[in-house]
Amino acid sequence: MRLLFAGTPDVAVPTLAALAADPRHEVAAVLTRPDAPVGRHRTPRPCPVAEKAEELGIPVIRAINVKSGEGHDAIASLNVDAAVVVAYGGLIPADLLAVPRYGWINLHFSLLPRWRGAAPVQRAIMAGDEETGACVFRLVESLDAGPVYRTMRVPIGATTTAGELLDELACTATPLVIATLEDIEAGVEPTPQSAEGVTIAPQIHPGDVRIAVTADAEEIDHLVRGASPAPGAWAKLDDKRFKILQTRFVETGDDVPNSVATAQPGQLVATRKKLFLGTGSQPLELLQVQAFGKKAINGTDWARGAHIDAGTRLR
Repeated sequence: MRLLFAGTPDVAVPTLAALAADPRHEVAAVLTRPDAPVGRHRTPRPCPVAEKAEELGIPVIRAINVKSGEGHDAIASLNVDAAVVVAYGGLIPADLLAVPRYGWINLHFSLLPRWRGAAPVQRAIMAGDEETGACVFRLVESLDAGPVYRTMRVPIGATTTAGELLDELACTATPLVIATLEDIEAGVEPTPQSAEGVTIAPQIHPGDVRIAVTADAEEIDHLVRGASPAPGAWAKLDDKRFKILQTRFVETGDDVPNSVATAQPGQLVATRKKLFLGTGSQPLELLQVQAFGKKAINGTDWARGAHIDAGTRLR
């Protein structure tokens, strides 16, 4: 098949690479977001998909949206059989949905109809879901509502972060796309999504992931893992943002001092080898933290340099 590929971040790169390496397909063009400013000097830099496309010698169409303008016209002029989307980050208008002979398909990292939207993996972990997965569905005008071709399921580990799970799915779900293109050529029709069980997964903003230190440990742990590595769950320490990027439950058999076992919500307690946070239920060990303006660091190392005392609290 002659294909258009649309994607932007790292998680889309494995699928682009697999399609480009498959002799049965030709990636005629890549649609991605414009170069974004990064670093202290805000130097524009291509996104991971653009970098990979340029490495492979594939023409790149850069557009924030394709409702009109040069991006729209470039896609409208393409002669492609199908378009494959993996985390492009923009909506495709109705007239462009009709451009490819077989339409557009989207690799989405959830078990649709659960978690339609921009942050399905993060929201699944935050909600305490025990499993998630990936779907390939036909793109329609409504958000992530098209009929589904193929699905795979994966468990969510007790300590898995959103970043780790996205990295896993980016690779393990790529074969779904290849198989779906085979299905399309064979005339297989997708299955409509259920109207029941629909949940929405909007983009995660820093304001969404402030830690309520009075919440129970499980809720805080879910929030931390769902927001890690970005934007990072946080609370205030001395009126500055303090991120918690990885936690561990204190088990009943753990040998912890009384100061840890009786820690109040928000209280930070350091021992010789560990850093703990009091919550609304049981303490959490803080494995990785990031103080304001600093790099992420092991919790114990941060505590050693911060010289915390019994009055040190997150709020």
